[in-house]
Amino acid sequence: MSRRPCCHTFLASIIKFLNFLEFFIGVCMIIYSAYMLNHWHEHHHAIISNSLPAPWFIYGFMSVGILLCCITCIGHIAAEAINGCCLCFYAVLSTIFTLLEGCLVAFIAIDRSWEKDLPLEPTGELDRLRIFVEENMDICKWVAIAVITLQALTLLLVILLRVVVSERVDVSSDVQYGGRGGPHESLLNTQSGQTPKGDIKVTHSDIWSSRMREKYGLNNDETKHPLVNASSSTR
Repeated sequence: MSRRPCCHTFLASIIKFLNFLEFFIGVCMIIYSAYMLNHWHEHHHAIISNSLPAPWFIYGFMSVGILLCCITCIGHIAAEAINGCCLCFYAVLSTIFTLLEGCLVAFIAIDRSWEKDLPLEPTGELDRLRIFVEENMDICKWVAIAVITLQALTLLLVILLRVVVSERVDVSSDVQYGGRGGPHESLLNTQSGQTPKGDIKVTHSDIWSSRMREKYGLNNDETKHPLVNASSSTR
């Protein structure tokens, strides 16, 4: 097994650390959504049987946390394996997730009456969250910037590692096949170094015929002179 370069290991370690931070955020979202759901069930247990809408905000908040945890797990596996296909798949998922977050933020920022466009939220957690954000706008703004920066940095490092891995694969393939002239060239050199079978047969036949002529005195010079002498003697 080939040893991994230090730059690959270093980038993979940073990606795994950033994925751990995102995984921690996803776990916190799941725990908080579970707390909100339990609190809602305890205080509205008698009204649950009535026609109240489902607590979609809590379910949606929990779903986002679960999705974030799944994506970070895939990113950790891709960084551990340092595989090009896994890194590309994780980059696509992270990009889609980041774009969805951006669309949600843009929808809230552009549409001032975005609360009216949403269905009825029976738990009141959405109103509490909105009030908390409005009262702590500075803190929430810096937290949002930190989360977005974390996701963007992770995606950038994943793309960088993917490019470095692909370049290393190309270089190793060039060294393996191009540095030694390639398999085709070596095959041609091998074939050119070998003597064809037809030439070997012709050479053996010429040697055998010359030996037979020498053995029985059938060389060209010897056969010509006796014929000339015989013709002169008959005259």
